[in-house]
Amino acid sequence: MNIQWYPGHMTKTRRQIEADLKLVDIVVEIIDARIPVSSRNPDIDAICAGKPRLVVLNRADQADPAGNQRWGAWFRARGWSVLETDAKSGGGVNRFSAVIQDVLKDQIQKWREKGQVGRPVRAMVVGVPNVGKSTFINKVAKKKSAKASDRPGVTRGKQWVNVDQSLDLLDTPGILWPKFEDEVTGMNLAFTGAVKDEIMDVETLGCHLMALLGERYPQALTNAYKLPQVPPREGEENDVAYGYRLLEACAGKRGMRISGGELDTERMARVLLDEYRSGKLGRFTLELPQEKGEG
Repeated sequence: MNIQWYPGHMTKTRRQIEADLKLVDIVVEIIDARIPVSSRNPDIDAICAGKPRLVVLNRADQADPAGNQRWGAWFRARGWSVLETDAKSGGGVNRFSAVIQDVLKDQIQKWREKGQVGRPVRAMVVGVPNVGKSTFINKVAKKKSAKASDRPGVTRGKQWVNVDQSLDLLDTPGILWPKFEDEVTGMNLAFTGAVKDEIMDVETLGCHLMALLGERYPQALTNAYKLPQVPPREGEENDVAYGYRLLEACAGKRGMRISGGELDTERMARVLLDEYRSGKLGRFTLELPQEKGEG
């Protein structure tokens, strides 16, 4: 799999963000807590340098709690504040305004000293497609102000969202594409549904996810698919070969067969992806700081 694109509208989005930065006091970056590196555009660091930053680890309820802790510490070590949320259910979202006020308390005090009492904080919300940005904004604003969709790239144009007297949000287009610098980034985004399944063969994708879970979270597979144990990887066996063996074992346990009695591994791959994305399998963090050269 080789995904390489950096669409023209990404350049347009970047220019818009750069132009709008002067209108805001803080940048809020929404990231998928399961894949904190793969689900962000590294250009944001350069574009927004010098602005206070709040990193929102969204879908934290679907990520490994220990992974959330490690990533939180990693981002804080870089001088950014961190908030864990689950925008879909609203978990953690009610703390957002208070966290913003705390991050900018010195700036707010300066406004007061200048007589600008009651000036609302203006926050720009950025994030690559399908990290839950629109859902997050809707939950914060307690209304359907930003269009939410599971389809990548639904948000268009620029819109201000008034949260309350103390906070205004600037919603940016969701066309801030991640950079597919390696196959793992593309794979992680495909696992979580952030890029369309058609980008690669679903069965192959299922093999890769099965291999990853088999090595890191074997207990989740034994629990979900009633396996007596997860067989270890054999010698030089690659991800696809190992994952395929695991798909076969799970398909057998679920009674998934096609005519002739052959195991239906493609159907099993779809079930695996569905159950992973819905959180039914458990809570997993698919990349950690030291693995990505981030530690």
